[in-house]
Amino acid sequence: MFIVFEGIDGSGKTTLSNRVARELRRAGLTVRHVREDGRLASPVSEGLRRFTRDPLHLALTPVAELLLYAAREAQLLEEVTRPALAEHDVVIADRFLYTAEVLARFGRGLPEAAVRSVLDTCQRGLQPDRVFLIDVDPAIARARRRASKLLARDRSTPSRKGLTGAGLQARLRAGYRALAAASPERWSIIENTDVPLDEQVTRLVEDVLRVRRGEAPLHTAGLTRPIVPVRSLPEARGRFLSRLDGWTVDEPGLAAWFLAGMEGQDVEARRALLAKRCPELIAHGLAGLTHPAAWEWRHRLEAAAPEQVLASLTDDASDAPEAWNLRERWETRAPEAVAASLTGLDSERAWLMRDRLSRFAPEPVVVSLSGLDSARAWDERWRWLSSRGGDEAFADEGVARALCRSLRGVDSERAWEWRERAMAVAPDAVLRSLEGLDSPRAWVLREQHAARAPKAVIGSLTGLDVPAAWKLRETFGVTCEEVLDSLTGMDVPAAWKLRTVLADTWPSATVKSLGLLATTARGQALTLELLERHPHDFALLRQAARTASQMEEEPRHGVA
Repeated sequence: MFIVFEGIDGSGKTTLSNRVARELRRAGLTVRHVREDGRLASPVSEGLRRFTRDPLHLALTPVAELLLYAAREAQLLEEVTRPALAEHDVVIADRFLYTAEVLARFGRGLPEAAVRSVLDTCQRGLQPDRVFLIDVDPAIARARRRASKLLARDRSTPSRKGLTGAGLQARLRAGYRALAAASPERWSIIENTDVPLDEQVTRLVEDVLRVRRGEAPLHTAGLTRPIVPVRSLPEARGRFLSRLDGWTVDEPGLAAWFLAGMEGQDVEARRALLAKRCPELIAHGLAGLTHPAAWEWRHRLEAAAPEQVLASLTDDASDAPEAWNLRERWETRAPEAVAASLTGLDSERAWLMRDRLSRFAPEPVVVSLSGLDSARAWDERWRWLSSRGGDEAFADEGVARALCRSLRGVDSERAWEWRERAMAVAPDAVLRSLEGLDSPRAWVLREQHAARAPKAVIGSLTGLDVPAAWKLRETFGVTCEEVLDSLTGMDVPAAWKLRTVLADTWPSATVKSLGLLATTARGQALTLELLERHPHDFALLRQAARTASQMEEEPRHGVA
């Protein structure tokens, strides 16, 4: 019996498939999981997976990508899956050729006939007995992945696929659902948002056992919630908080993640409930907040989560007196996190602290020079580069990435010389370093790589109000949600036009792009229109909830 788990990144398919494998073994079956604990059983397939993930290969074309994905699965099928089917009661795969099909057709836009001809050759008639599509709202899946990476202190580079932007996940989800709808006799859609993990595993094991006995599975479609319109911003806030309360017991990390950036007494009460269980995530969510309750939370959480507390010293919070007090308390105990918290600061106090930290955290000190083009900043960069071997160190991906982060927003000749050297090993980092630049060389790079790395390119347009920026935004708006992130707070006709055009494609990003404009009559009207049309969009509810708190006549700060 061959069982496949499919779904977008962060849907929970790897966790569920591994738990189901263990439970089936407890039930007395022999089980082979060809991606046990997240690693493909074929070393060749695992090597191909790493290759396709590497952002160094951002120039990979859609056809080449399809062939590599197909090769990965074909190798796994021949080397592991087919032999296992002859020896075990159940074989489980976390992803199958459906992944390559959905990415190629729905993600990259390749024609179905061309894709199927490649995949049919690899499949050679083998069909899973059951496919479980683990279905999750992309915003929730993304939050799970980010929270998990933060807790694991995972500082790995972003995947090549991630350079496409959040919109890719929405297209892939739609693609999976289309495949499921076309073959309901083989696919089951399992909604994995509000069901506790143990309960979900029990349901899936029951379905596998039923199919093995020749019975129909119980789960053939996702749950359908009734459509109840949202009529006001306070009502949206209430629904948002209600969803969070549902996760507080069974998935507290998700609830803590979505509290990020929120204010109000109702939010502080929930922070208090989650702070002991998820101190790192609660501290992370304080980024940029400057109200008294936020500083009190930083004080409470600094012992349990010093790195995340220091990382929250961004935007208006970065140069506050309380921020400097925090840095001084942790300077010798968490020098790397303290250095990182100095990013973009050009005051004498910041430079004195960098001087003290350069012996203990040289790389974070260099990265903290982001946006600084002074002689002092360049002396620090040269000193660190020399300690790593001089110009030859650009062949080291880690060095190149650190220097690119240091050069964000810097448009000098020396900065461009370094970008040219870094391009060979960290092209995505070079593209991100173009943030806010309006020079001819920046536009040449953007135009060369926008098709393969739209997220990185569009992210560099933040705040730019020039014709070339609007042209790129209009070109990629339908496929790249980050287009809207790049115009946050902009109150110009071109920005409003783009919001109107993209509102129903990316409703939550549209409201987020309003910034403080969300509290204006025009902003409120747009938000309410979108809430009426997209009542199930959780990310939209969250943005509306933030707007509701911004509109409070008297800010309700204070720690519960």
